[in-house]
Amino acid sequence: MRIILLGAPGAGKGTQAAFICDMFSIPKISTGDMLRQAVADQTPLGKKMASIMNAGQLVPDDMVVAMVIQRLGQSDCRNGYLLDGFPRTLSQAEALLAANIPIDCVLEIRVPDEDIIQRLSGRWIHPASGRVYHVVFNPPLQLGKDDITGEPLIQREDDREETVLKRLKVYHQQTQPLIEWYQQLEKTAGPGVPKFRKVLGLGTVQEIRDSIALALQA
Repeated sequence: MRIILLGAPGAGKGTQAAFICDMFSIPKISTGDMLRQAVADQTPLGKKMASIMNAGQLVPDDMVVAMVIQRLGQSDCRNGYLLDGFPRTLSQAEALLAANIPIDCVLEIRVPDEDIIQRLSGRWIHPASGRVYHVVFNPPLQLGKDDITGEPLIQREDDREETVLKRLKVYHQQTQPLIEWYQQLEKTAGPGVPKFRKVLGLGTVQEIRDSIALALQA
């Protein structure tokens, strides 16, 4: 099974990606992880990407696609793969299609914005231990204090409500056209066209897993 996984920040993609990979015995392919590894390994492509990023520019789609193609050619991808974080934009999706990279299903985990905001902006952490609290779902015994040490909790910059709103805005600007494009592509029913499936990312982890399993087996 060859899958593209889409979902807003905080939609639970990380948790469900692990389940999907176990379900089909396929690797998760994260372009973010690959990019960091290529730069760290100082590969020829990694050096080019590093110079571009150091100049404050975005890595061109053709380089990202080349990196993905190279990774998908490895032996662990023979039975399929899960693409997480790619394609991120319509131009990347078009490049993926033009490169004839096979995709069986595009799966979107959809969560309403108000739930995303509540999930992320309510998180507080104990920096020394990494313990995570949530003002609604897992509140500390004493507001703003770690249960074990009594030390102050902090909120990461990424979890502040104004930051979450900005991240959601970027996601919708980039990904909504991508979702609509894949939905229209499915209607063409051409050879190699992936199915598009959507599941609601609300409820328990197991309930969402069950919905995903049904969507991917349909």
